[in-house]
Amino acid sequence: MTIAILIFLFTMTLVIFQPRGLQIGTSAVIGAALAYIFGAVNFGDMIEVGGVVWDATLSFIGIIILSMALDEIGFFEWCAIKMAKLSNGDGRRMFVYSLLLGAGVSALFANDGAALILTPILLSKMKILKLNAKTIVAFLLAGGFISDSASLPFVFSNLTNIVTAGYFGIGFADYMMNMLLPFIVSVAASIGVLWLVLKNDIPQTVDISLLKDPDSVLKDKKLFFFSWAFLLLLLCGYFIGDALHLPVSLFALGGGVLFLAIASARKSAKFYLTLKNAPWQVVWFSVGLYIVVYGLKNAGLTNEISFIVGELVKLGEPVAVVGVGFLAATLSALMNNMPTVMVMDIALKPYGNELLAYANIIGCNLGPKMTPFGSLATLLWLHVLEKKGVKIGFLEYSKFGLLVTPQILLITLISLMVRA
Repeated sequence: MTIAILIFLFTMTLVIFQPRGLQIGTSAVIGAALAYIFGAVNFGDMIEVGGVVWDATLSFIGIIILSMALDEIGFFEWCAIKMAKLSNGDGRRMFVYSLLLGAGVSALFANDGAALILTPILLSKMKILKLNAKTIVAFLLAGGFISDSASLPFVFSNLTNIVTAGYFGIGFADYMMNMLLPFIVSVAASIGVLWLVLKNDIPQTVDISLLKDPDSVLKDKKLFFFSWAFLLLLLCGYFIGDALHLPVSLFALGGGVLFLAIASARKSAKFYLTLKNAPWQVVWFSVGLYIVVYGLKNAGLTNEISFIVGELVKLGEPVAVVGVGFLAATLSALMNNMPTVMVMDIALKPYGNELLAYANIIGCNLGPKMTPFGSLATLLWLHVLEKKGVKIGFLEYSKFGLLVTPQILLITLISLMVRA
């Protein structure tokens, strides 16, 4: 197991610190190559990993392409300004509205989409509103947290959701019905806890007259109104695909490319440029990191975790659900949620308990918020902020994450057991 662990630690070090600007996908591919060279995995393992992650990875790319196309026409900027205007200058109301906006974007466009697209827009608006540095950081920390804690309701809301749903054969409709209540509870609990922790940094009033009219940021009003209908039709498509047992990526990627083509035809987006700028490194990151993790599985790590799960199951379903959720959360915080979800899925498979699979997803989505390197969304979020001149340190982020995450995680896991 020593070689597999060393390769994993080396890979995660490259991913987290990105020496000499090394991109995350390249780092993961290097780790995968080392795993193969040193015998931690074989060619058959690599083929199996590809079979597990291809749908999740292509779905993610599709959602990001759709997000980028919508961003090009001013969709998200319109939403952000509209949110601020609806607050009527009440800073506390704006705080809550910004979290609800973040939750909606995360649910419909995935947590990574919220980090990549919404964060820079909100940051620019807060600077226009002349908010002080502490207030800006408070809004950003809260927004960064909600991007993961709200990524529960749909299969496509998070890469971890797609991987686990595919691994356990959970359909789109079944997944949504089981995770709708935990999503609502997670968002409500997140808003409540974040407000208690950050309320001293939230201003009572904000001068919203500094913001431009929402409609002025739209490149194409007709396309903007059409986009709402398109999103509704796309959501219906997911349900149809579920009934026909079609892969999620068929609609996520197909929908993203189709909307981009429509926007490009109306001169509101550039087809080739958007595709070129899509986060293709995530493809290599996803596949490469899972190959590295499979080396840990071959070395016996999943057997150890499966034993722990077995002991939790003996104590009854409530203990097992909470225990699996916190185990997944802890592992995600320590070694990133992408490898964790695969290791946990493999370890949970023998028990055939779908509820534990959902608990794993919740743990892998919320647990990463305890450390800056817990999820890809957080790494992307911090990278975006640093490029915009806002640096949030390791200790500052970890202190905040450890303060707010455990209680929200516990409340959400309990709500899972009240599902229909």
